Order: sequence, then C-alpha cells, then structure tokens
Amino acid sequence: MKKAKRGLKFAPVISVAAISMLLAGCSGGADPNDPNASGGGEAQVGKADGVVDIYGPVTGIEAELLEKSWAKWSEDNDIKIRYTGDKNFESQIGIKVQGGDTPDLAVFPQPGLLQATVAQGKVQKLPEAVQAQLQQNWSEDWQNYGKVDGVQYGVPLMASVKGYIWYSPKQFEQWGVSVPKTWDEMIDLGTEISKKTSEPAWCAGFASGEASGWPGTDWIEDAVLRQSGTEAYDKWVSGELEFTSPEITSAFDSVGKILLDPQQVNAGYGGVKSINATAFGDMGTAVAKGTCPLTHQASFLEGYVLDSKNADGKKATVAPDGDVWAFVAPPAKADDPVSVVGGGEFVAAFSNDEDTAKVQEYLASADWANSRVGLGGVISANSGLDPKNASSDLLRSAVELLQDPNTTFRFDGSDLMPKSVGSDSFWKGLVDWIDGKPTKEVLENIQSGYDS
Repeated sequence: MKKAKRGLKFAPVISVAAISMLLAGCSGGADPNDPNASGGGEAQVGKADGVVDIYGPVTGIEAELLEKSWAKWSEDNDIKIRYTGDKNFESQIGIKVQGGDTPDLAVFPQPGLLQATVAQGKVQKLPEAVQAQLQQNWSEDWQNYGKVDGVQYGVPLMASVKGYIWYSPKQFEQWGVSVPKTWDEMIDLGTEISKKTSEPAWCAGFASGEASGWPGTDWIEDAVLRQSGTEAYDKWVSGELEFTSPEITSAFDSVGKILLDPQQVNAGYGGVKSINATAFGDMGTAVAKGTCPLTHQASFLEGYVLDSKNADGKKATVAPDGDVWAFVAPPAKADDPVSVVGGGEFVAAFSNDEDTAKVQEYLASADWANSRVGLGGVISANSGLDPKNASSDLLRSAVELLQDPNTTFRFDGSDLMPKSVGSDSFWKGLVDWIDGKPTKEVLENIQSGYDS
C-alpha cells in the first residue's frame, strides 16, 4: 500500500487552560460511583465485555457508512460496536460526563471540546497499542491536536479540507474566465462574472440551526492564513492576537468585499441578509443547477452536489469537465505556498476495557481509514491512506493536498478556540456582521467571548 508523505506544517496545540470554561457547570472531579471515573490516570486495560458503545455527532447516511466501515472487522474480532449519532453532541457530551453516563468511545468534532472534556477527569489516556498505531499512521502535528498538556487522549479520525471555491467549468468556458491565481484575482473574478451576467457572482449560506454562522468563520480563517501568515494565525487561534487587531480586521474587510457587497451576493437567493436565512448545504444544489457561479465551502460540499440535479435535470457530476468542480482559495501572492484550513474528528475513550482499546486502535489504523474512505464521501489524513481509495477526483485531490509536504495546513481556528468564542461569539458575530452590524462592533463583541 502506498505510504503517504509526512511533513505538513501545523499550528501548535492550545493549552487546556484556554478552554477551561468549555464545560462550565460540569463536575470538576471524578464521581466515585462512576465506573469510568478512573480517567486521567495511567492507561490501563480492564476486562472485555464484547460490546463497545460509540457516541458521536455523525448522523444519517454518514452514520450508516461509519457502521459499514467497521462491520467486517467487528465480526472478525467478535466485538459488537454500537454507534449512536446525535446532532446535539456538543451540548450533550457535557451532560453525559456530568451525569456519569459516558460511552466507551466518543467522536469529538473539535479539539477544543475534547480538551475541555479531558479537564473533567474521565477521559482515558491511550493504551500502548493505540499509541503505537497512532504514531505509525499520523504525523506528529495531527497527534498534537489530540493532546492535552502534552498527554495523548484523542485519535484522529476523518478530515476535511476547507476553503474550496466551487464553480461550473462549462460556465467558466462560456464566460471566457479562468481559475484565479491570487486572492485579489478571485475578487476580480466575481466582479467580471457579475458584469457578464448582470447578476451576483457569489452565493453563500450561513444557516445551520444553533450553529448558524460557522461557514463565515471558515471564510475569515482562510483570509487570515493567506494574508497575514502562519505566525499571525497561530497567535490568533491561541488568543494572543485579539479579534480587534489590524490583521483580523483586514481579513474581515477582505471577505466583506464579497459577502457584504449586494452586487456580489446572494446569487439566486436575494440580497446580503439572505445569507443568514440560506442553509449552507443549499449551495451545492445552486452551483449544480447553474444559478450560483461561485461559492466557498469545504470538500464535503461534494456530497450535496452529488445529491442534486444539473440544469438539464440529470444527476450532477463533480469533475474538471463535469457540472461542478472546485479550486482551493488562492494565496495572497501567486508565489506563496499552498495554504489550507481543515478540520477533523478525534476519538477518545471513557472506558479502559480491552475491547474498547482494540476498537480505538483499529480506528487509528490505515486499515480503517482505507475502509471508510473507500465507501465514499470523506477523506482522512492517515498516512497509510491510499489516495486511490478516495471516491472522487475532488476527494483524491484533497487527500493528496493533505499528504503533500509542501502544503501549509492549519486546523480550523474556531474549533481550537474556547467554546465561548469559537462556537459562540465568533459564530454569532458573523451572523450579526451579515445583518449589518459594523465590523468594529462585531470584532469587539467576538473578543468579549473570552470573558464569558
């Protein structure tokens, strides 16, 4: 099997002290009546019971694919794996920890939430066999995202590459435009398309229930990384660089040239404020039908595109010569290295029995990564993943991007920030910004999340 390249450049891991308020209100000590209360001590392996319960945020068809990915292994190893998906995982995991109702394994969608949960003293350190599998298949940087104060608790699982710009190759050919090489050229591209069509060039959707606003944070993270560089991005994520700083203000101003310009958005939906009322997944359908020339979203938007129909009513395709294709948001300067922001999940244990350890070890392996990626729709940064197993040209290119040692990668900033900021004031701030609140006030409000 082809071994992936290592050497991606990542941001340093933030200290658990920075997110200590994430689970405010939860018990700070171990419950002596909780069978899982030994978390935080030396990793031990207890008696197996033949069943491992996994709890996570993945639901619907994606949950079904998860269950399918480990089905054969489960049968071969005589370990029953029971998965429970919950769209409200982020809020419910804290309640489960507080009440002693923890699963054997949990899939955390944000490193910050994992770190805060570890602070409650019930998450298990990795057993030696799991640690060995982790070190074999994951770069040191990816390992670091699952650490708290230098101790390994989480195993990386799936990944996503954010910051893709989705478009119609046929429309580009029709309009005589090409993929931009710089951020400014990307803005000019939107202006050129708008002149040719007399319609907005971009569409965007921030609606996502209680998580509304998060697509906007991806925009800002892309701009900060490309325009101010890795040092500024790292300081911003760790809290050293405030939202009110010139670097972050500049990123908002740059993104605002698209998202706050009624001449540029919201293609097919209305004006600027319609962004907050439009579901983020709808963008896939809009690009497939040809009503939206450009949209910014992660690699997972491909799934929404493939579930859509093109302008002729046929099943939409994603390919360089298909109905939809995508390019990574370009750098500030044409000769700058490729920089991308991405995300991923981490599996942590609340139980220390032998079966739980075996399942966690398997999920850290190249075998599991190739099994799940081969089923379609997702990617992984596991170094043992063969890009050929990716289910599409787009996802294959995303895997290769992650495996390229020349790629500068940074984890999603809002996922690393304290919950009171990353998934609260930052998300809400983007919604307010789109609704017309001045940038200066928005940035001050987001920064105040650190005081919550």
